[in-house]
Amino acid sequence: MGFELPPYPYDLLDPYRALANQHSGGVVDLSVGTPCDPPPEEAVRALVESDSERGYPSSIGSEEFRKSCQEWVKRVFRVGLDAEKNIAACIGTKEFVVSTPNYLHLRNPEKDTVLYPEISYPSYAMGAHLAGCRAVPVKVDEGGKLLLEDLDPDDINRSLMLWVNYPSNPTGAVADLAPIADWGRSHNVPIFSDECYSQFVWGRKPSTVLSSGLPGVVAVHSLSKRSNLAGIRAGFYAGDEDLVFWLKEVRKHSGKMIPGPVQAAASLAYSDDQHVEKQKLRYRERLEFLQSCLKSLGVESELPQGSFYLWVWSGQDGSWDLVERLASEVGILAAPGSFFGSSNHVRIAAVQTLEKLELIQNRLDS
Repeated sequence: MGFELPPYPYDLLDPYRALANQHSGGVVDLSVGTPCDPPPEEAVRALVESDSERGYPSSIGSEEFRKSCQEWVKRVFRVGLDAEKNIAACIGTKEFVVSTPNYLHLRNPEKDTVLYPEISYPSYAMGAHLAGCRAVPVKVDEGGKLLLEDLDPDDINRSLMLWVNYPSNPTGAVADLAPIADWGRSHNVPIFSDECYSQFVWGRKPSTVLSSGLPGVVAVHSLSKRSNLAGIRAGFYAGDEDLVFWLKEVRKHSGKMIPGPVQAAASLAYSDDQHVEKQKLRYRERLEFLQSCLKSLGVESELPQGSFYLWVWSGQDGSWDLVERLASEVGILAAPGSFFGSSNHVRIAAVQTLEKLELIQNRLDS
């Protein structure tokens, strides 16, 4: 019997969306981490003014795009990269997350296992399944640290890769990436670090796995969250020269290309950090507002160390009960923790304007 696709997670929320939509003013959709704020104006202009729409774009990314990524990594993380050898473009990062296990499996067919955090973005496991590989979760402690010492040696020996994600979606946890990179090198397991929330941290500097050295590691970055450009699908991957070379060559053969105007827009977005700092303030304000609203409902939550999600304990009754309660009582559509590997949590994304979020407070006050 072939692989049986599970239901797409967010399709399961339709009944709760209808329930939340019964409130005056409609549903307050905090289920998906899709940005609501304006992207940088110069990036939007570049989409129509770049004069790059006629020819086929470079699969690895234009020289301008890769140079912009190189300068951004140097500016934000103080890590030097070779734009030719260490950087290449991807179409957002979800397609990279889902397709990379297959490409690595083609290279190493004797390896058949993808390691990923047990509480994490569901596409890490799905990428393994779509490659015909085993998806093996790695336990995490209460602080979000990977318990690599608990892994079965056979799973390690069979591993194509280990996905890590800090700041974490959904938990908001952060971690020191250097020991994870060292573990990967000592066990011959490439570390792929999804760092799309890297600049949304508080009380600390952004971090990358690349700071530990490039051998055996690849960092993946996206403009979807950083610059509110989820609609144009632009990102890049960077790191180990050998891994980057293999992936960019196989992706050329696969026809993976960011459209030329999108590359022009992305180059401009990566050249500016001011809009990111403004966005950080927006998310922090919304997270604090939502935390207060939840407290009024008798639901306790902690602010994340990074990202823009509240990871809320739902109690022993389970995550779906709290999803239903939030929809019924205040019109919030939230994502159950079961989407991410926990049946006792709910994820709430701070992705609506304060004006929209005030509907929640108004409903609490009425």
